[in-house]
Amino acid sequence: MKWDEKIKEFENYLKFERNFSDNTLDAYLRDIRKLKTFAEDFLDNVLPEHITYEQLQEYLYQVSKQKFSERSQARWISSIKAFFKFLQQDEMREDNPSTLLEGPKLGLYLPDTLSFEDVERIIKAINVTTDLGQRNRCMIEVLYGCGLRVSELIDLRISDINFKENYLKVIGKGDKSRLVPLADITSHLIKEYIQNVRSHYKINKKHEDILFLNSRGSSMSRVIVFIIIKELTEKAGISKKISPHTFRHSFATHLLQNGADLRYIQEMLGHSSITTTEIYTHLKTDELRNVILNYHPRNKAVS
Repeated sequence: MKWDEKIKEFENYLKFERNFSDNTLDAYLRDIRKLKTFAEDFLDNVLPEHITYEQLQEYLYQVSKQKFSERSQARWISSIKAFFKFLQQDEMREDNPSTLLEGPKLGLYLPDTLSFEDVERIIKAINVTTDLGQRNRCMIEVLYGCGLRVSELIDLRISDINFKENYLKVIGKGDKSRLVPLADITSHLIKEYIQNVRSHYKINKKHEDILFLNSRGSSMSRVIVFIIIKELTEKAGISKKISPHTFRHSFATHLLQNGADLRYIQEMLGHSSITTTEIYTHLKTDELRNVILNYHPRNKAVS
């Protein structure tokens, strides 16, 4: 049972039976390949059918010393558990050496958000006199106005936009589709981008239906979107660490702050569980706590 052979079978299992998204699939495979390299270099080239619980513990101990975040360490363990559960289910192993592995205790993760004023500052930092500037303005408006993941943004198709009813059909994690309302201003900017910018491109035939294109007429990469946002954030003078996902968090937080029902926010974000969406109630609670600490007269009276 060679590592590469079993990793390939594991990939097919995650892709076709578990229906993992490309990003999650890549992360799990990357984690298992790291384990394979460690096994070859430091565990006498032990094969997956022979590796023990103690050897897995040794691997996790060594990589944990490299100052990775607790969330990364938790994902390594999830990847390893999924891999050996797969081997056991396929009767490649009788036992599962990962059963007793425990991940780090994770605290509540409160994502960074932007204020509405921060979003405005970032948009104003865009040079809209250029074609790329108009495209970037439109991308930011769609990220913030529709709460999309970056993968959903770069895969968005013109055929999935209903301008008459003003909504997007978004294909999210696990190929699940959802409908997201489109604000009038966002709809207007998309139309302008299609008519005034995108129409000038020599478009790659494979990407004729993709909404956001690079200057070569092909679909954009995640990395380019990250770079664009980093540059705009610096130009706007905002010191927070901002990513495309920050606009998604801000979309949800601002909806909640303005009275939107959590169930509707769940639908628009494409969360399969309301528990995932409830993170935003913690953000709101934190905000309320700060208001009480700063403005309640009894609290002010304490010297």
